[in-house]
Amino acid sequence: MISWSRDALPFLLFRLLAVAILSQRHTFMVAADGGGWQLLQRSIGVSAMHMQLLHNDRVIIFDRTDFGKSNLSLPGGKCRRDPNDQALKVDCTAHSVEFDVATNTFRPLMVLTDTWCSSGSVMPDGRLVQTGGFNDGGQKVRVMEPCGGGCDWNEIGDELAAPRWYATNQLLPDGRQIVIGGRRQFNYEFYPKSTKAPGAYSLPFLAQTTDPNLENNLYPFVHLNVDGNLFMFANNRAILFDYVRNKVVRTYPALGGDPRNYPSSGSSVLLPLDLQMAKVEVEVLVCGGAPKGSYVAASKGNFVGALGTCGRIKINDPNPNWAIETMPKRRVMGDMMLLPNGDVLLINGAGAGTAGWEFGRGPVLNPVVYHPAGPEGKRFELQNPTTIPRMYHSTAILLRDGRVLVGGSNPHVGYSFSGVLFPTELSLEAFSPSYLDPGNSDLRPKIQAPASQAQLKYGQKFAVVFTVAGSLAQNAVSVTIVAPPFTTHAYSMNQRLLVIGGKKVAAAAGKNTFSVEAVAPASATLAPSGYYLLFVVHQMKIRHVRREGMVVIDEARAGSPPLDQDPVILLEYFMEYLD
Repeated sequence: MISWSRDALPFLLFRLLAVAILSQRHTFMVAADGGGWQLLQRSIGVSAMHMQLLHNDRVIIFDRTDFGKSNLSLPGGKCRRDPNDQALKVDCTAHSVEFDVATNTFRPLMVLTDTWCSSGSVMPDGRLVQTGGFNDGGQKVRVMEPCGGGCDWNEIGDELAAPRWYATNQLLPDGRQIVIGGRRQFNYEFYPKSTKAPGAYSLPFLAQTTDPNLENNLYPFVHLNVDGNLFMFANNRAILFDYVRNKVVRTYPALGGDPRNYPSSGSSVLLPLDLQMAKVEVEVLVCGGAPKGSYVAASKGNFVGALGTCGRIKINDPNPNWAIETMPKRRVMGDMMLLPNGDVLLINGAGAGTAGWEFGRGPVLNPVVYHPAGPEGKRFELQNPTTIPRMYHSTAILLRDGRVLVGGSNPHVGYSFSGVLFPTELSLEAFSPSYLDPGNSDLRPKIQAPASQAQLKYGQKFAVVFTVAGSLAQNAVSVTIVAPPFTTHAYSMNQRLLVIGGKKVAAAAGKNTFSVEAVAPASATLAPSGYYLLFVVHQMKIRHVRREGMVVIDEARAGSPPLDQDPVILLEYFMEYLD
């Protein structure tokens, strides 16, 4: 385990990874309007059911283990031996990979028990702690260290108080994860364990939102509010929950009468938090899903059109209500990603049916960008389509260079590549939003300072020095940080974007060099400890490009400093990948 202090920085320097990604020879289409697609890998041997970006620019990808062999062998004659596995007791194939974004390469990893429909979060020290799954994996905790290429999964054992299958994890301000729900689990627990909180705690809201024999409340949407409480959404209802006192402190109006959670899988994001405002507005967006009864209908061969609406709510308003907006396309099983400029990307999924084996129809090939600050009725912008259907068990995550990594899709019990409507997908693509168009290169900021792994305190002011080859619009610069989420089943856990600067821009020493003032978040309730991607955004209103980086916020973990010591933020930026 890595221990942190304010004086020791144990992490690798990101400048070691400098590669011009977009100059590599891949199939790549760019459009000035509507974004572009790049095929990264035709096959990584494993279908990407779960994905997480780590701070070493590797993406940890994994599937399930209980279907038989994958298309990727474990190295060196390794085999997984699990007498409880429902498909193979001895399996010499990989069900997880580490994808190196910089080199566009991957290597096999070995999980020991079944990770099917599990959950996870990156801890404050950068480790991926992944929880639960199916069968003998239901109560397991697995850890993946961010290292230079020699690490593999470390399985701790039955650390969870209850089996967690289709659960949701949220990183808390004190550095723990809260693990919520799962199939037939109307409760929550914390990890790591402590003598004060060793077990599971009842959460009747999950029982109340369960549709008999259908559920429709698995993988509940959970967002950390700026007051430290948790906004929870399940089925079509929402509460504000005080997990410290195990108390519901607020109940919100229902979002219509149709379900939005698994298997009627919609998606949700916490919209960007602008910390420059005197009062931080907190809004949640929930999009897509499936009408009531769609799962049963699909089981009988009737594929009902997905929901075509989003609900948006200001969760701290005195009288909050859902504002309903209509998407350009109906969507179920779609992923929602926060883009660095504050836009929301809706990607993947189907136009009819639900989650479940063979239950989706009508792949939605066009992503959609949602502009939260746009005028009502004009917030959605249709993007250019992919050629690869991404149905049940597909995923998408934001990369540090502003692209979105897309993978997965396997609506079958096993891997099926022929004789089916939607073959198992082992490929990886990257979607480049229009801000990455080469025609915008003169407007793209490149961070020059602070140096990699500079150390900051919560609430500290700091300057971000950057260059722009073309003309700078000083009134159109902002600084944002994004928490890289754990993504599976149409939901990205722990996803969070904060606007932390942009109002004070000035010329700096050097040609075409400028400085913008930023202020680190004031507390861990605004930004829990951990790694955050750092971006400078230029001309956000017309969605031009930015420069990427990463922030690490360090507070409240095992061995954390006493309360009378200042927590710290570590800032480190990535090398430019877009030359």
